[in-house]
Amino acid sequence: MIYLLEDDESIRKLVIFALKSQDFSAEGFERPSQLFAALKEEVPEMILLDMMLPEQDGLSVLGRLRADERTSLVPVIILTAKNTEFDRVEGLEAGADDYVVKPFGMMELIARIRAVLRRTERRSVSVSEIGPIRANHDSREVTVSGVPVALTHKEYEILRLLMTHRGRVLERAFLLDRVWDLGSEPENRTLDVHIRTLRAKLGGAGALIKTVRGVGYMIQDEES
Repeated sequence: MIYLLEDDESIRKLVIFALKSQDFSAEGFERPSQLFAALKEEVPEMILLDMMLPEQDGLSVLGRLRADERTSLVPVIILTAKNTEFDRVEGLEAGADDYVVKPFGMMELIARIRAVLRRTERRSVSVSEIGPIRANHDSREVTVSGVPVALTHKEYEILRLLMTHRGRVLERAFLLDRVWDLGSEPENRTLDVHIRTLRAKLGGAGALIKTVRGVGYMIQDEES
């Protein structure tokens, strides 16, 4: 999920349409209060943030995001008409991951979003555990009930994405894009083959990886 905070309705609708056309889930907000209300329900993968807003300016919003433990590591891209060097430096030093000046092309924005997501998706956690599965993302070591499991590079990447998004359904196009850069080929069966071999290598714990028919895959505890 990507959240966009932008008070210009025409820009907000255009960006949301472009994101959805590229298989991203996205939601737009006009006011900071609406964004923070949504954050109480779900923390997104990324936030796109305008600078000139009602209620409070974008830098203040960014400061609140970075001060909150739940959102401190969520990547943020600033979208703004403010284009001086001082503005760029101020935004980046305040904690933004990228700075895009209006007007911008939609394909460039999508490319920047993907680049930031690739750079930042590992920074939030070094170890993930779910049920008997433990993955150390620094050493890339995976164990099940303490027993090492040898995974290929792509099997590990699939497991890492599932575990760092535990409890959330990851769409096929999302996984293909992150692991194979095949987001434009959602019918590719390579993913299904790798999921099968990954489940087999995890043994009984492989049942924690759930198929959401017609959408993608997720991982969750049996208790969930």
